[in-house]
Amino acid sequence: MMNLTLNWIGLKTLVRKEIVRIMRIWIQTIVPPAITMTLYFIIFGNLIGRRIGSMGGFDYMQYIAPGLIMMSVITNSYGNVVSSFFGAKFGRHIEEMLVSPMSNATLIIGHVAGGVFRGMLVGVLVTIVALFFTKLEVQHPLITLSIVILSSTVFALAGFINAVFATKFDDISIVPTFVLTPLTYLGGVFYSISLLPEIWQKVSLANPIIYMVNAFRYGILGIADINITYAYLIVGLFVVGLFSVSLVLLNRGVGIKE
Repeated sequence: MMNLTLNWIGLKTLVRKEIVRIMRIWIQTIVPPAITMTLYFIIFGNLIGRRIGSMGGFDYMQYIAPGLIMMSVITNSYGNVVSSFFGAKFGRHIEEMLVSPMSNATLIIGHVAGGVFRGMLVGVLVTIVALFFTKLEVQHPLITLSIVILSSTVFALAGFINAVFATKFDDISIVPTFVLTPLTYLGGVFYSISLLPEIWQKVSLANPIIYMVNAFRYGILGIADINITYAYLIVGLFVVGLFSVSLVLLNRGVGIKE
């Protein structure tokens, strides 16, 4: 009972710290993604979209809006955790957390919660921006909310793992640059995979972001290129798998005790 109470107190404190950190430097954490997405809407949606016309039975601007929202959620969830946890390692105050009565699982959940908070906050802001350019009506609210939380959790956990292995600041930019960005752009944000040749459609199914973007698009527009049940299954497996890996790494002290 005492351990449960201590972990609860530790979790609340850690989540509060993460939220305060995000809001204190809002001009770095909240504003830039909104500006970037606004440019995407203007260039891809407004200018290029006029030439493309419709996609999936919707105006091109409407079609890409869910993908752009999800892209902002993914990148900010990832970026928040990788910078926060690596900052704790770099500042050498991660040791204080590790020697506290707080469990390693609580430590992970606290950082992930901060990443999800930032991802959701930016997602709401980008959605508001999107409404200035196009009309969005949520068709399936429960699917929309649940898939965005799960997707945000996946990439917050991925950011945590990146931070565990990172030894210098350059290391926290390698994965976003060479892995996350290509996967995002090839994740069906700007197009339907039905437009691809059959062989490339099958290759695209190896990209987990395809499932997240399409499930979110289904929640808002009611259309998707993939089976929604498969999307939940795959995203759920990633959550369990990445959390398990994070816990094992933390228990072994990888990147911390070395």
